[in-house]
Amino acid sequence: DVGEIYSRLLDHRPVIQGEIRYFVKEFEEKRGLRELRVLENLKSTIFEANENILPKCEQSMHDNLNEVLKRLQASNNMIHRLQEREHEERKLQADKVMADEENRIAHWESFMKEQQNKQAEVDEEHRKAMERLKEQYSEMEKELAKYVSF
Repeated sequence: DVGEIYSRLLDHRPVIQGEIRYFVKEFEEKRGLRELRVLENLKSTIFEANENILPKCEQSMHDNLNEVLKRLQASNNMIHRLQEREHEERKLQADKVMADEENRIAHWESFMKEQQNKQAEVDEEHRKAMERLKEQYSEMEKELAKYVSF
């Protein structure tokens, strides 16, 4: 008797097992094979993607990347040529500036020599004029000295 009372009052396994069976039965009846169909649809979608879509995407990506790579290489070559032209233009401009600078220096030196020559000429003319004036004044003094003796 005690075992029967114990099993009725304290042993809940038969009740829990009954509830589990009821839950599983209700779950399967209500949901049916919906999960199985969803998994089958998912499987077919994945298979379709792997077999058809993925290779098309890979081919399209490969073709487009090759085209992009060709364009990038062409752009890179154009930029390289532009840089070379710019470098050559800068070099030509620098050479022109140097030549102009040398020209200016040579012109300045010739100008300064010409100025020195003109200065020497003016100094010489001034010296001669001073000598003429000295002679003229000395003659005037002599002439004046003749008249002062009266």
